[in-house]
Amino acid sequence: MTLRKVNISILIVAVVIFLLVLHHNFLGLSDFLKRELSDSSPLGLQPIDFIPAAPQRLVEGRNDKEISVVIAASDERLGGAIAAMNSIYHHTRSNVVFHIVTLNDTVDHLRLWLSNTGLKKLRYRILHFDPGVLEGKVQVDPQKADTLKPLTFARFYLPSLVPHAEKAIYVDDDIIVQDDILELYNTPLKAGHAAAFSEDCDSTTNKVAVRGAGNQYNYMGFLDYKKETIRKLAMKANTCSFNPGVFVANLTEWKLQNITQQLEKWMALNVVEELYSRTLAGSITTPPLLIVFYKQHSSIDPMWNVRHLGSSAGKRYSPQFVKAAKLLHWNGHFKPWGRTASYAEVWEKWYVPDPTGKFSLIRRHSEAYEAK
Repeated sequence: MTLRKVNISILIVAVVIFLLVLHHNFLGLSDFLKRELSDSSPLGLQPIDFIPAAPQRLVEGRNDKEISVVIAASDERLGGAIAAMNSIYHHTRSNVVFHIVTLNDTVDHLRLWLSNTGLKKLRYRILHFDPGVLEGKVQVDPQKADTLKPLTFARFYLPSLVPHAEKAIYVDDDIIVQDDILELYNTPLKAGHAAAFSEDCDSTTNKVAVRGAGNQYNYMGFLDYKKETIRKLAMKANTCSFNPGVFVANLTEWKLQNITQQLEKWMALNVVEELYSRTLAGSITTPPLLIVFYKQHSSIDPMWNVRHLGSSAGKRYSPQFVKAAKLLHWNGHFKPWGRTASYAEVWEKWYVPDPTGKFSLIRRHSEAYEAK
């Protein structure tokens, strides 16, 4: 009888300990969820969805290095963001977390695409971008108001998008990655530099003619040097510009130097003084970045931003060079999900068809084409 009583006592103690541990873990999970759901900012960047971890069977063999990748996802270009994320995930064993910036009307579509395909294994966070933060900072033609793309400015607000990260990668939605993103993440930044870009005078993109703007590879191509405000900055007009579609950011330096506030200052000044070049063909996000980061940025390996694939329908690069590139960028008018684009078949390998059917690839031989 004595032995039986001892066994019962031990069982009762074990049950009590189990319940205490379960209660503690539940409280920890509750606190975590509260932090995630309350993590918003005055800029209107609010988390909508977050997957804290993929099941162990999906992450087996991957290392613990967390890499924050920020990408904007607009509804009309959503297939691009999907292909970009898919290519990044499949080329790394690192713990990549995607911070997907979008507008309210795209959230449901994006969530369905991610959860109903093989992309469900991705770790991601969906953030709503409030276009109201751009009021007074972007000049809008009333007759062309629908041409304003608010999400293109998301890159200006990186510390608000990934507030707890010390470093992050930003990529446009018209890219695919062909190597381990960890290498790009490990790009060394010089002391005092808040970002690293690929310059437009590097060996892979030297002096490319941009449709509608001539040779747009230096500061003269983006800024109006007839304006006194620009001249007072004493920036050399022939200084190489850089492409802001792919870059690595040191967010600690970004915050210390108030980069976001500096960018907003030049955006607001442009609304009043029209400081950007009148022949500007590319994104209007580039000029303020060129001013703020003049001679104050590091460089990434040019092979991590092989661009201008969308500048013309023809093939600018050889198949061997495209295969060797670590990141391909279809900046320009011809997107790989459109009817005419060079090396669209390379991009298409990473495209995941939309389960809702809303987004379709456009190809020459058919109006709507879904990759199989």
